[in-house]
Amino acid sequence: MPDRETLHVAEFHGDGISSELSAAVHQVARTLPLTVEFHAVDLSLEARTANADAAYEAAMAAIHSHRIAIKYPTVTQAESPNKVLRERCAFSVIHRPVASLAGVKTRHTGKVDMHIIRVAVGGTYEDAGRRIGDDVAVSIRVIERRPSREAALFAFRLARRLECGVVSTSKYTIQRETDGLFEEIVAEVARDFPGVDHRSELFDALLYKAVLDPENYRVVVTPNEYGDFLSDMACGMVGSLGLGASASYSFDPKGEVELAMFDPAGGTAPDIAGKGICNPSAALLAFAMLLAHTGHRGLGTMVDEAVRGAIAAGESTRDLGGSLDTAGFTAAVCARIRPR
Repeated sequence: MPDRETLHVAEFHGDGISSELSAAVHQVARTLPLTVEFHAVDLSLEARTANADAAYEAAMAAIHSHRIAIKYPTVTQAESPNKVLRERCAFSVIHRPVASLAGVKTRHTGKVDMHIIRVAVGGTYEDAGRRIGDDVAVSIRVIERRPSREAALFAFRLARRLECGVVSTSKYTIQRETDGLFEEIVAEVARDFPGVDHRSELFDALLYKAVLDPENYRVVVTPNEYGDFLSDMACGMVGSLGLGASASYSFDPKGEVELAMFDPAGGTAPDIAGKGICNPSAALLAFAMLLAHTGHRGLGTMVDEAVRGAIAAGESTRDLGGSLDTAGFTAAVCARIRPR
């Protein structure tokens, strides 16, 4: 038999339920016809407090060596590890897929299958603002060509593969210069993808229409804070913020992905840490995204479908109305992968 392929992955450990999520990912990885070698880096608050520079330098060495990483939740105290990693890795695009899951109770009847492509920098998030006198505060809104173009390229390439259109969204009639520049850049990229439909929608109108008819939105590209708002709303529509996975990308001068980091959207959940009852779904879905990104699309789909299949069958953790603990749910996912 030929030797099994080995996939090397930088693994950024964090706080709270981090170790439990990691254990679930490792267990699922062992069921695959692929050897996944995880290269651990400690980014916990304890490690960062002891020597933050050393912790981040180790993380940079690992991700630059292997080009991909999976990250677990970290506590934000003196600094945000996510922000530090974004700046040091030059992540400019965040991809958040959000899709309805059978077996998850929601207050929404529409089917969501949306890919939110968010410019990871700029907007108003780059400037905390300043006070002028006692009663006035101002901040600067920043839209840059390079990250906007990278987000647009990623969106159109994804839409071409999914055989769907792209919706760009912002407040371009109000923020004429900043959001207007973003829309101009998206339109420029759209001309290179004649087979992919493109339309622009005002962000407030899109929120309204996406709630009414989510089926009309597959790939949405948008500036930083709008993507933040839309991602959380979409997760609410499918029933849980804890079911969201995301990917962060940096790009080379040719627009190809250079570094990629995948992570669950949820937090450290200190109230349940160590109890073995956390829901590892988002971490497993992030791992599925990582597999697809590295050319193992079939295996990524297999893991994604195994997670969704277990939840649909009622084999879920307590937060989703089931009775399984973390280990039990992970075992249910693995049981769906092995026969395939």
